[in-house]
Amino acid sequence: MRGFYIGRYQPFHDGHRHMVEEIAAEVDELVLGIGSAGDSHTTRNPFTAGERVMMVTKAVEELDATTYVVPIEDLDRNSVWVSHVQSMTPRFDVAYSNNPLVVRLFEEAGVEVRQSPMFRRDVLEGTELRERMIRGRDWEDLVPDAVVDVIREVDGVERIRRIAETDSLADEPLDQ
Repeated sequence: MRGFYIGRYQPFHDGHRHMVEEIAAEVDELVLGIGSAGDSHTTRNPFTAGERVMMVTKAVEELDATTYVVPIEDLDRNSVWVSHVQSMTPRFDVAYSNNPLVVRLFEEAGVEVRQSPMFRRDVLEGTELRERMIRGRDWEDLVPDAVVDVIREVDGVERIRRIAETDSLADEPLDQ
């Protein structure tokens, strides 16, 4: 059986890792969707899709399940979002999510959805991790070592600090 789990992974943290380990115990293969793949260089989405592919791939490589990491760009039409996801990924039998909208969209499309409890959600949340990076607080112990390595390789902490210093338009797309 093949499962599907999507997240923005900005960055991939120990909560994601815990969820992936639980899913991997239930399936033979796992498709990990990198959501909002077209977004980067903002305080909400500081890392590129390629950087997140590296984070996730390296963080899950020792799992006892075949994994496929697939970037998925946003589609601002919820009614066709599931078919968009399905067109971008290998076929999957079950989707995993705790996001109420994602659960609803998959259920409406006839896809089985499974949920699991969040793991240490009080600190294992992307917003908290990004805020810690900006403020120079400890974040490394909340992500897999492989993710720390990728963030250091791309100078991700400096990037998010610089972005956070800019004006309120930092989360707006650049006009080209």
